[in-house]
Amino acid sequence: MDLDRFDRQLLNLVQQDCGQTADRLAEHVALSPSAIQRRLRRLRESGVIERESAIVDPRAVGRPTLFIVSLQVERERPDLMAQLRKWLAAQEHVQQAFYVTGEADFVLVVTAPDAETYDALMGRLVSENPNVARFTTNVAMSVVKRGLTIPVPLEE
Repeated sequence: MDLDRFDRQLLNLVQQDCGQTADRLAEHVALSPSAIQRRLRRLRESGVIERESAIVDPRAVGRPTLFIVSLQVERERPDLMAQLRKWLAAQEHVQQAFYVTGEADFVLVVTAPDAETYDALMGRLVSENPNVARFTTNVAMSVVKRGLTIPVPLEE
């Protein structure tokens, strides 16, 4: 899909706050609110905007601890990898999962209320996925930056 300058401006703005009204967005983009609504609908329908969500303070909902996990597998057989991917995607505590290059095969971002909950999750991971060879855990001491914003240049 070709994105023009207006689309790119809208993408940057809705990534900052997807709850903005078309009227509010029109204050920043030289388009009418109805034109903005049409463009946003097109961006959603074409899959450029995959989904919209709220960013919640983990402490406010009892999930103050963030774990960064490096996971190694025994074999990269397609069936075993698909099983592990499916398992990871189904876990509510796994906030993000990346298949990566390097020493680890996956890097996970896991949120949990405490170390015991995290330990139980990792116990299930190992017992339900025999292809997992090992994992290492880092506990986030503080969050310097958190987000999923993709910078969209105004000009291509």
